[in-house]
Amino acid sequence: MFKSGNVTVMVADMKKAVKFYTETLGLELQHGDGHFAQIAAPGLTIGLLHLAGEQGSLPEKSGSMSIGFEVADMESAIETLKTSGVPFHDSVEGKAANVVHFNDPEGNTLYLVCNR
Repeated sequence: MFKSGNVTVMVADMKKAVKFYTETLGLELQHGDGHFAQIAAPGLTIGLLHLAGEQGSLPEKSGSMSIGFEVADMESAIETLKTSGVPFHDSVEGKAANVVHFNDPEGNTLYLVCNR
């Protein structure tokens, strides 16, 4: 039924958001036109949207959305992102997976997950 999936993240600073998702996280910018950017992640497309002017203002952050990235080696992934200045918080070690959370420059929650 579904061909693919995507998530759209509202951002206040498009340049900062694109830099974080491409340079810091190492994802690929597929398209960008000033108020919208499309980022390719393995198995996911991330849309970055800046609402401005006649389109309206940015919505309040609800905290109900997060983006997860599966990794094979949690320690290596954390060290790689830490060298780019990413701070981590809320690490959870479960029976099925380990999860560690971090935020993008807009405060949106992202996480790394390493399945057991």
